[in-house]
Amino acid sequence: MTIGRATAMLMIGALALPVAAQAGEPIFPAHGDKPAHYVEPTTGYNYTRRDVEMPMRDGVKLHTVILVPKGAAHAPILFTRTPYDADKHAGRNRSGNLASIVPQSAEVFANAGYIIVFQDVRGLHGSEGDYVMTRPPRGPLNPTNVDNTTDAWDAIDWLVKNVPETNGKVGMIGSSYEGHTVVMALLDPHPALKVAAPESPMVDGWMGDDWFHYGAFRQDGALGYVIGQESPKGADAAFITSNADDYDAYLRGGSAGDIAKAHGVDQFGMWRRMAEHPAYDAYWQGQALDKAVAAHPSKVPTMWLQGLWDQEDMWGAIHSWEALKGAGHLDNNYLVMGPWRHSQVNYEGYSLGPLKWAGNTTADFRQNVLLPFFDQYLKDGAPAYAMPRVQIYNTGENHWDKLPDWPLACASGCAKPMTPLYLAADAGLSFDKPKGAGADSYVSDPAHPIPFVPRPVNLSGTDQWKQWLVSDQREANTRTDVLSYETPVLDHAVRISGAPVADLLLATTGTDGDFVVKLIDVYPDEVPSQTELGGYQLGVAMDIFRGRYRDSFEHPSAIPANKTVRIKFALPTANHVFLPGHRIMVQVQSSWFPLYDRNPQTYVPNIFFAKPGDYKKATITVSRSSANPSAVWLPLVDAGAVAAQ
Repeated sequence: MTIGRATAMLMIGALALPVAAQAGEPIFPAHGDKPAHYVEPTTGYNYTRRDVEMPMRDGVKLHTVILVPKGAAHAPILFTRTPYDADKHAGRNRSGNLASIVPQSAEVFANAGYIIVFQDVRGLHGSEGDYVMTRPPRGPLNPTNVDNTTDAWDAIDWLVKNVPETNGKVGMIGSSYEGHTVVMALLDPHPALKVAAPESPMVDGWMGDDWFHYGAFRQDGALGYVIGQESPKGADAAFITSNADDYDAYLRGGSAGDIAKAHGVDQFGMWRRMAEHPAYDAYWQGQALDKAVAAHPSKVPTMWLQGLWDQEDMWGAIHSWEALKGAGHLDNNYLVMGPWRHSQVNYEGYSLGPLKWAGNTTADFRQNVLLPFFDQYLKDGAPAYAMPRVQIYNTGENHWDKLPDWPLACASGCAKPMTPLYLAADAGLSFDKPKGAGADSYVSDPAHPIPFVPRPVNLSGTDQWKQWLVSDQREANTRTDVLSYETPVLDHAVRISGAPVADLLLATTGTDGDFVVKLIDVYPDEVPSQTELGGYQLGVAMDIFRGRYRDSFEHPSAIPANKTVRIKFALPTANHVFLPGHRIMVQVQSSWFPLYDRNPQTYVPNIFFAKPGDYKKATITVSRSSANPSAVWLPLVDAGAVAAQ
């Protein structure tokens, strides 16, 4: 075979290449094709990223992502400690623009030149150490020398000493669990912590945040959250019912303890602690952060922030603020409550369910309230910001109210006292005390509990969970095991600004029971501008109370059968106007399933482990007599008492 001259030369050149390469860089580097150390490119990026394994006082290293704007000098730091993965927080989008990669909530801070820092709490994601769900403060419940207070202190100390671009001033922010870490930092704040905003923080898990509400266990959500948070690293663990309707899955599952065992939740520490402490004993009291911040007030300016329809952490922010107020420590504390679901302040805020607000309430708030509030304490030479003591959305008239104090009406210490709205004859409500005898009854059957949202109940991957507190209550109104009371059509506005209080005088044929009370705004039969709101029954303030705790949260007791007892508890805070043409409704029922576990209605030592035979029907009789009047006490104020802002 013969070959042409050109082909031969190509072959000779190809054969010679390896010989030439031996004189320079080897074709196959010892470490393969990956560089020993990757250097972030500079073109197209307006920030630099530094990943740090930050040492704590006990030697544990916490994974921390530091995002520094290009050219930053004397810049403040926005710091978030998270159980939800610092790397993901720093990777919302693939972009060289800092405002694009951080969470939506941090965009305004990125655009304002802040250094943004995310840190994994110990034991999760990239951080070393052992993970403990909402690790209690050091003391009887935590005998170690570390907690989320010391970790925040050590992290801030490291940041101000090792980030050369900073001015040495740090602000902390975070929602839900991240809000919990902010509150913990306030118990012993580092001197460089100059401002804080705990958003919907987990503060008291028994009274009204994630785990219980007045002793009723929030099983649908809590069980899956425990698995997701406490599963070993790398484990593909999840709470799976394989059922399109959680109502059926939980009903067939039995007690919360039976369900936990069947799904492997009983392996996890947080579940075991909840099951061992069903009452408000020293375990829960010792980590109630609203009490802790009042006992150890900081001088850090703090904005306590939550949504008025927060379906997860309704208790924390408002009760922390009120505890500080009660202890005389409001000089540096502010309250903001928006028309939002849990953590919605970090996303879009045009609406919630069918409710439409005056613009993008969250974006406007972040840009025009939150940022200037932080700037004045963190940015050198920033102007003072005239933050009102209280900024709370008026959900009936659709605008913000800016106030010098809160609440406007309460049982004591307010300008106005509470006003009782009595349950009345013929399913009515009246501001006049009833005369003579009167009562209404319903049968509560644990075999047919009342769904907390219209079925099918499917909280995974849907908006049902986010919006359930504003869901239409008409379906419950049609059930025979729900008592409904309603005013005539209002001919004038009725304004409430505070926490309504349910006050029921009732008897049960059982020896335990749960009691749900709902304060509802009933819309006119027709709403021409928004037809889906015609006749809508909007929950303004709703909650549940476990009857065994009527006399003591710490020491439960059976309800004496067929004897009238008082069930009295505060509903969530509201700032609402029932407009002319609307009606006010109150609903009373004894289950909210499967969000809350079923009460067997037979007193057992621990409802988590109730047996099938313990679940029995009970007849509940609610009194509306002159001797035993049942009511919802309203924080009623005059229509002109609050000026729109």
